[in-house]
Amino acid sequence: MTRRKAILKGKKNLEKWYHDGKEFIKQNELLYEVVSHPSFDDHQLRVTEPELCDTSVKQYSGYLDIADDKHLFFWFFESRNDPSADPLVLWLNGGPGCSSSTGLLFELGPCSIANEGKNTTFNKHSWTSSANMIFLDQPVNVGFSYADDGTTVNTSPVAGKGCLRFPRTLPGALPGIFQAAPHNSHTDRSQLPNIASAIWSGNKQLDLAPTPNLKKINLESVMIGNGLTDPDIHSYVQMASVPDYVCEGPYPVYSDPEGPECAALRAKVPTCQRLMKSCYSSGSRLACVPALLYCNSQLMGPLMQTGLNPYDVRRKCDRSTDGDLCYKEMSYIDTWMNDPKVKVALGVDPTRTFTSCNMEVNQAFLFQGDGAHNSAKLLTELVNGGVRLLIYAGNADMMCNYMGNERWLEVLESAFQREYVVAEPIPWITTNSGKFAGTVRSAGGGGFTAGNITFVTVFEAGHMVPFDQPEAALDLFSRWISNMPLSLE
Repeated sequence: MTRRKAILKGKKNLEKWYHDGKEFIKQNELLYEVVSHPSFDDHQLRVTEPELCDTSVKQYSGYLDIADDKHLFFWFFESRNDPSADPLVLWLNGGPGCSSSTGLLFELGPCSIANEGKNTTFNKHSWTSSANMIFLDQPVNVGFSYADDGTTVNTSPVAGKGCLRFPRTLPGALPGIFQAAPHNSHTDRSQLPNIASAIWSGNKQLDLAPTPNLKKINLESVMIGNGLTDPDIHSYVQMASVPDYVCEGPYPVYSDPEGPECAALRAKVPTCQRLMKSCYSSGSRLACVPALLYCNSQLMGPLMQTGLNPYDVRRKCDRSTDGDLCYKEMSYIDTWMNDPKVKVALGVDPTRTFTSCNMEVNQAFLFQGDGAHNSAKLLTELVNGGVRLLIYAGNADMMCNYMGNERWLEVLESAFQREYVVAEPIPWITTNSGKFAGTVRSAGGGGFTAGNITFVTVFEAGHMVPFDQPEAALDLFSRWISNMPLSLE
């Protein structure tokens, strides 16, 4: 008799029961184990154990049910190496509005989408080679996450608070593993700093008022890949870097850096910066929405008309065949995730429809001016408190170019700012193949660690670094979470 049959035996007409000291529920003919935490009466985890993607490791998937009838979908994979000793990594995709399953199946998960979405293949360069990993769809209405009444979250601070209790509830589901240090990785503009800040603030509250049965989350590091997280300074470096990148970068869009196209782009920068300054000063939606709309339309708009893939400027993009985001693989992911058998295995209602990116959620954030808010300022306290920060960027990404990502770290206020400003980029050579994969610029650690503030430029990679450079991305990730130097110089 299978374990599932044993759990269900004699209980077909029940909705909730106990078996071997564990609580189970049945919803929409789906079986879940229920995991709760005494400190969070309004939260619970509904957990199932799929056998998909990589059957060689233990998996959990299901939902975190949070207040206001909201349900966040997650999929967890144990490390292929040493689950009890390896760190725990929370992966979130960006947009906002894109499912973490795009990162899982397209970039760095234990399997990759294949055969136009009919199946998956083993990914030997998965980041689960070095870590336990949770892929979380947030906010609600992204991927398989949902709200009972259909409402959605539309700001990063709210999304951050919604994620906070997920790792605090998780230890009951994953005993032992959670004692390792979690690292956070993300490819988004502003949500990760808000989530990390929420975890940090929660830990501080526990320091002031210890709560029985509630442990602090060991937030060891934050990783942001090809993000847009501009700090509050007079020259708003990430937006201002767009003309520099497309006119003088490694893959120039325009052949003449002094030509009319480049001159027109540079002429738009002062107005963009003025509007962003107004947004930063007031924090008002009425100031931030116009700032976003102007900067996006005037600086990025002309580039979208070039026929190039904004996430990998080396490639052409035909949206009629490649999709709105210029990658056919996104539609393949939708095909596989919408297979009823896959949904049931993951603990998802088969009637629920999966989309890789929910543009309605993206628009909801846009029209709150969320992407114009200065989320980088939230990182200062974390970095000064010992949380290590890694920013990495592929040098072929036009959407969130590496120049702007490197420059904003120079003006991020922290105890390591002066050291970072004078630090020179040095070669990053991968451990196994000895490939010259990029450059690393770091402050803190004295050369004996991966650094406290570190920026890595990844050569020959676009927005999705692990997709373009899988071996190098795993090398970067593994050395970072082990706190090993990224360069031997």
